[in-house]
Amino acid sequence: MRFKAIVCQVFTREMQDAVSRCSHSIEVENVPMGLHDLGIEMRPHLQERIDAADSDGFDAILLGYALCGRGTEGLRAGKTQLVLPRVHDCIGLLMGGHQAYMAYFENHPGVYYRSPGWIEYQTPGMQLEPAFASQKSPLGERRTLEELVAQYGEENGKYLFEQFNAFRRNYSGLTYISTGVASDDASRGKACGEAEKEGWAFEEVKGTVALLEQLVSGEWDAASFLVVPPGATIRATLGDGIVDAV
Repeated sequence: MRFKAIVCQVFTREMQDAVSRCSHSIEVENVPMGLHDLGIEMRPHLQERIDAADSDGFDAILLGYALCGRGTEGLRAGKTQLVLPRVHDCIGLLMGGHQAYMAYFENHPGVYYRSPGWIEYQTPGMQLEPAFASQKSPLGERRTLEELVAQYGEENGKYLFEQFNAFRRNYSGLTYISTGVASDDASRGKACGEAEKEGWAFEEVKGTVALLEQLVSGEWDAASFLVVPPGATIRATLGDGIVDAV
């Protein structure tokens, strides 16, 4: 089988690990993590990549994404079927699925999450590639105080920095999802340092690349994956299914 995988940069190393053990032919396209800054406006950029791959004779186009705040809702399959994990975000994917994430969440409210990819690729001042730059929101936790002051002046810059980071006051802990990739040790240290700086409790959980391995191997059980047939569109849905096709 020959697959095209369109993958968020946050999964770069985990996807490399999964592909290395896969018997199928996989062409991987990593998409900058900063695409998430666009919110639901990430959709047309992903659709463009899907459409570009649609005429290349792939057996399936695999999405290394989740529902992602409805950023993938509305994506349409052309002549080639799409495959998407049934999870809300990368946290659920790296924890092994929606049920595994919910079991942890119910006993750990008020927790902020990090993974190797989130730490390695989310850097202050990160810029989107030119194709996305015109739509990039100037807001977000990746903007440093220095950048905001330079753009808006000292008083306004400090105010904006405070507002953009106010969400942190709602958290009491940081959970690091270890996936065993090459950057794991360095990322763990940075996550621990972030928790200490914020005064949060630190905890580490063992993550898994099982869903990514199933994605690239073609083992798409209906409980864990949505297979979108040609011509159909991804739709968010209530319940544990998370997404369906219409």
